[in-house]
Amino acid sequence: MKPLSKFWQDWGKRLLTTSLVALLLLPLSMTLSGAGWNTNSLSSGRKSQLAQGDAITDPTVILRYALPIDNQEVRQLQGSIEGISTSLRAKRWSTVTRDLKDAALILNYGKDEILADVPSDRQGEAQTLLAQVTEDVKQLQEAAENKDKPVVWEVRRRILNALTDLEELMVTGFPFTVPEDYANLPQLKGRATVEMETTQGTLTIVVDGYNAPVNAGNFVDLVQRGFYDGLEFFQREGFVVQTGNPPGEEEGFIDPKTGEYRAIPMEIRVQGDDEPIYGITLEDAGLYLAQPALPFNAYGALALARPSGDANGGSSQVFFFLFDRELTPPGYNLMDGRYSVFGYVVEGQDVLSKLTNQDQVIHARVIQGADNLEV
Repeated sequence: MKPLSKFWQDWGKRLLTTSLVALLLLPLSMTLSGAGWNTNSLSSGRKSQLAQGDAITDPTVILRYALPIDNQEVRQLQGSIEGISTSLRAKRWSTVTRDLKDAALILNYGKDEILADVPSDRQGEAQTLLAQVTEDVKQLQEAAENKDKPVVWEVRRRILNALTDLEELMVTGFPFTVPEDYANLPQLKGRATVEMETTQGTLTIVVDGYNAPVNAGNFVDLVQRGFYDGLEFFQREGFVVQTGNPPGEEEGFIDPKTGEYRAIPMEIRVQGDDEPIYGITLEDAGLYLAQPALPFNAYGALALARPSGDANGGSSQVFFFLFDRELTPPGYNLMDGRYSVFGYVVEGQDVLSKLTNQDQVIHARVIQGADNLEV
């Protein structure tokens, strides 16, 4: 695939000189690679681009909400701790105190309901995590009373990490069956963490198989094969950093078992749905207002590149989306539902921002969750 950059240059200029309302009226066509993978005309999908409230832009928060669990108490506890960030930035300590009071009440009166969704063989670990969170909330309340912002930020981060571990303990089995058409492809039945060493530094990526098992499984399988090692970031234009184009004439991965191009389908789970939609964009499915469980709202969202007009034609080429709240606001990024996100950069966003088409992947490896891969 030969990169085509003119669109990104032109679109960036339009974003800087045109209001968002006017931008939505433009018949845009988004070409992201030389294979011509694009979104075609976006006019019929404008409804899906309306911002839905205060969209989440933190990748770790998105990943927490994307876990296949349904425990209202732990979600309320999580929301109380997450909500502190906005109040902290505005130095609204009274609101911070109120959120922490809500968290303490949930821990005092909702502990049994939280533990009810944890399997019996994991109860001991869950109870330890809840005890840790309870103590940390007390420390957080004390730090808030003293208006000690650095301590509040640090303890908040620790609590949210513990809540992530707790929520992951609630997940039992895999929530759905991949359609038979794609059952021959690698599948990630859970999550994995990938470290990608680049010429600018290291990216840490959480790959989510709960919501995109085929896209995530393909990527993790290729990482384990060493496929990405030494490959260039052959496109860096506008809001995209792309890699995965192998040397030679091929534009994707050729499976040595079959000698054929491994084609990977579009795979998007809509919030509230039990399983993903395969092989079609949300716009083509008529789901103009649908919100993906894994949106492009976060800086460093990782998605599958694909040929124009072929929702099942992706393979090894992937791209990182350089989300910017000012230039690509949540709900206006023109990407959700048109490409399948399957992971996020959770550490190394500063490294990602430095990558150019002169850089390359030195080495990528799976550091956690490799046992969730089925090939």
